[in-house]
Amino acid sequence: MLEHQSMVFSIALRILGDRARAEEIAQDVFLELFEKLPELGDGNHVLYWLRRVAVHRSIDVVRRNQRQPEVSIDEDDFPELAIDADPGDPLLSRQLQQLVASLPAAPRSVLVLRYQEDLTPDEIGQLLSMPTATVKSHLQRTLRLLREKAARVLK
Repeated sequence: MLEHQSMVFSIALRILGDRARAEEIAQDVFLELFEKLPELGDGNHVLYWLRRVAVHRSIDVVRRNQRQPEVSIDEDDFPELAIDADPGDPLLSRQLQQLVASLPAAPRSVLVLRYQEDLTPDEIGQLLSMPTATVKSHLQRTLRLLREKAARVLK
């Protein structure tokens, strides 16, 4: 289970954009995992369950707090990602993080699962209980929106 802590935290952090809330979500997910572990079976099912619960809990928090303004993202907000970031231009990386954080919860979740967790659209659809076509549609629209926002920011 320890090898999955970074992944759960990273998913929650990318969706929420708030380190403290992401830590709370990760802790809640692992507490629930401890209770459900006898029912879950093999490691692949545990990994699937962790991703699913982390995403859904994070989306629930976003929906509960929709009336609050977006949280600004500092450069120190993303040190513990499940995968190593490309050491390219740090300013560009920060701007991209801000653009991703500005997305609505569902498209942001799909984007995180696709490009951070490297899941296929079919796997994302299973995790989020949505048709694969909807996942692909979210990805297409979200990437187009990110490109448009990036073009405006980088001018």
